[in-house]
Amino acid sequence: MKYLLGILGLLSLGYGLCVMGLFSGSRFFVVWLALGALLLGLAAALHTGAWARLPLALRTGVVLLGVVGTLATCGLSALAMSQAQAVGEPDLDYVIVLGAQVRPDQTPSTVLQYRLDAAAAYLRANPRTRCVVSGGKGASEPVSEAACMATYLEAQGIEPTRILQEDRSTDTHENIRNSAELLRAQGDDPSTARVGVVTNNFHVFRSVALARKQGIARACGLSAYATPFYLPNNVFRECFGIAKDWVCGNI
Repeated sequence: MKYLLGILGLLSLGYGLCVMGLFSGSRFFVVWLALGALLLGLAAALHTGAWARLPLALRTGVVLLGVVGTLATCGLSALAMSQAQAVGEPDLDYVIVLGAQVRPDQTPSTVLQYRLDAAAAYLRANPRTRCVVSGGKGASEPVSEAACMATYLEAQGIEPTRILQEDRSTDTHENIRNSAELLRAQGDDPSTARVGVVTNNFHVFRSVALARKQGIARACGLSAYATPFYLPNNVFRECFGIAKDWVCGNI
């Protein structure tokens, strides 16, 4: 067991350092570093005999916490990826493209470009569908995510008249809520409109659940590609997002 824990600890530390070094756009790599340090600490405790000297109640609690945490992570990861292949429905009334980081040169980050490419392909195949690009301007972003997304889609041949900009959101919950308000402003009822939510594969389940909870009853997912190397990091982070939204009653 100590060797398994040691190997898993080294893998977690190495992966966290790689994600940190490649500037993934979030600080979630800290969780991988902390997990790696914890696993290595447990391996060292087993190797030196310190583990056996701990009170039985403490050892039992640590084991139970590890088992519950592992099972919860597996279950939440399965939920997160359950709609990873979602292709939406034809001729939707709207697609909502969720924002992500914009680069200093006003171009979309890789994650956002994947979402926009999926949206552009759908919009070309379904010319009656309108598009809501949703995302505000972060502190490190030169323009709002919505403005960047609209410019990109127009360059892909999508008519500006089909694109609505929602430029106030700061997270997924606000993306959905503010986009629903924008639909109402267009004279459409979010509870009856057929709406697709465009985001990366690991993010579709939670985004659609948020949309349905906020009254977009006929929401469906439209999955975009995600870089495989970052998938463990993104799925693990999404587990925390799903748990948080469930506790807060958002999904």
